[in-house]
Amino acid sequence: MESFKINRNLAQLALLQRIELADKNLKKIRKIFGRYLFSKVFSKYFINIDEISVNYSKVMRDEFSTIKKFIINRKKFLSIGAGIGGLEVLILKFLTDAHVSFIEKNYVSEKIKYGWDNLNKEGYNYLSQLDFFLKSNEISEKKYSIFDFDKKDFPKNDFDIIISIYSLDYHYDFEIYSNYLKEVMKKDSILIFDTIRPKHFKNIFEHVEIIKEDSNTVHKSNRIACRIFK
Repeated sequence: MESFKINRNLAQLALLQRIELADKNLKKIRKIFGRYLFSKVFSKYFINIDEISVNYSKVMRDEFSTIKKFIINRKKFLSIGAGIGGLEVLILKFLTDAHVSFIEKNYVSEKIKYGWDNLNKEGYNYLSQLDFFLKSNEISEKKYSIFDFDKKDFPKNDFDIIISIYSLDYHYDFEIYSNYLKEVMKKDSILIFDTIRPKHFKNIFEHVEIIKEDSNTVHKSNRIACRIFK
């Protein structure tokens, strides 16, 4: 499969959302000059766009492989914190009659801080760029909808699959979305997300399956697939 089509703005967002895409020199620059200059300048103008496209495409294909068996014959998807949408492009090309609703932030923080944020205030995205990426990679606008997290106007329909890769309960507390998820999950819905506390969710869901374990990478967590709130 060929790499995703991206421009400099999208490459910058992909890098900010997936800091593992940064090479050693960029990581050294971030350490020396700080988060502000890295977020605003170096992450945009000191990058190789083609290289980021190739690496980002590989990362998204790897992510897709972890969820593929769960999404077969599913149609209605919700994606929380998708970034520029590479995984969702793969889903929509694999399932030609599927639809994805995105819940996303619409700003990039002045000084991006990675890690846990109880209030979920950090932002790494622009909705217009997410829309541009989807269209640039041949996804019809009929196959997706985009919702601004901060406007709280979330989609109300039931979903077959809800995906939140390295977002929900990885950067902010699951409880921020808990009540909403109870409203949009059906009996056969599957919620897939990353967490450092998989055992905790056995108290919340009837079925919890660990589908990926990251112990030796920047993302030290478990990816779990959950069904049916208790």
